Amino acid sequence: MSTVSTTLHRVGDRFRSLPRPAKLALAVLAVLLVYLLPIINPPLITTTDSDFGAVLFSCAMYALVAIGLNIVIGYAGLLDLGYIGFFAVGAFTVGVLGSQHGKLPLLLCIPAAMAVTMVSGVLLGAPTLRVRGDYLAIVTLGFGEIIRLVLVNTNWLGASRGISNIPSPPSIDLFGVPHLVWNGAVASIDLGNETRFLQFSVTDSIPFYWLTLTIVLVVLFLDWLMQNSRVGRAWEATREDEDAAELMGVPTFRFKLLAFATGAAIGGLSGALFATKQAFINPDNFTIIYSVLFVAMVVVGGQGNRWGVVLAAALLTWAPEKFRFLSDARFLLFGMALMALAIFRPQGLLPPRRTVRAKQADEETEVLEEGVAHA
Repeated sequence: MSTVSTTLHRVGDRFRSLPRPAKLALAVLAVLLVYLLPIINPPLITTTDSDFGAVLFSCAMYALVAIGLNIVIGYAGLLDLGYIGFFAVGAFTVGVLGSQHGKLPLLLCIPAAMAVTMVSGVLLGAPTLRVRGDYLAIVTLGFGEIIRLVLVNTNWLGASRGISNIPSPPSIDLFGVPHLVWNGAVASIDLGNETRFLQFSVTDSIPFYWLTLTIVLVVLFLDWLMQNSRVGRAWEATREDEDAAELMGVPTFRFKLLAFATGAAIGGLSGALFATKQAFINPDNFTIIYSVLFVAMVVVGGQGNRWGVVLAAALLTWAPEKFRFLSDARFLLFGMALMALAIFRPQGLLPPRRTVRAKQADEETEVLEEGVAHA
């Protein structure tokens, strides 16, 4: 695992050293390949026992969740174990406004879902962010479970029966994109199996995947802007040493609240996309186990590394579907893989560069101390 991570970092260093036109061309090709995955159906990647388009949609949706939670945990250092609560609030806001108690179009429901979850993040964070560490984790864990119980017991929100007929994005049937079919290493075009571009329906998940992937790319760009701004530096200072940051004049509570609200808004956005794709939601879709999975995505990917958490979200979503033929044994293997990662790679698959540099500095210090001791 360490060798793989080192190789990825070296590839990243070489990519950054390329001329700007070459970097732009490679980035465009990589993004185009990711968009075309459900059309190309690569034999080693495609899921034979599950709808590949639906699996890719889940990967993109959970990548969006991981980006939002990474702001809270990776940037600001706040352990949130109730992130599923924001996910549920976003989904049910779309359900209530678009189906249960209104007929608003989805283009209005999604911004409303983000606004409601942002407000809920502020309402939760304002009284609780003054506590730290385990206490904050316990409070957020309770928040996630309270949201689920409220949904189960409130008839106005559909109670245990949930909400159906949630609106889909507006469709624009422009043209069809045929899929590839593989016979060994030979690919051929299947004209009888095509995806209608931007035609959203319950029978084809690929347009939903394209929409979600586009939103992920936009959010990644905004995330990059925030991390490299004054706000990002304040989050990093708060994460490393909150007391020292306060002494240096950083209003840590204000920036922690901003991180909480921003992460909540992205969680609400992902929940809204989940609701419109499913067209039906109920409280069973938002159990506390998902919060644990979300945190695992951030920890496995490398806290503070946006590309690491995106990679981990995709892997932890895709792997159980790829190995579905193993039945329940796949979950045993999944758990063993996570244990091995925690033991041999506790900093995650792609730790932030600051973590790598700090580890290298510690190793160099240990070598110098051993040399002095022997001398």
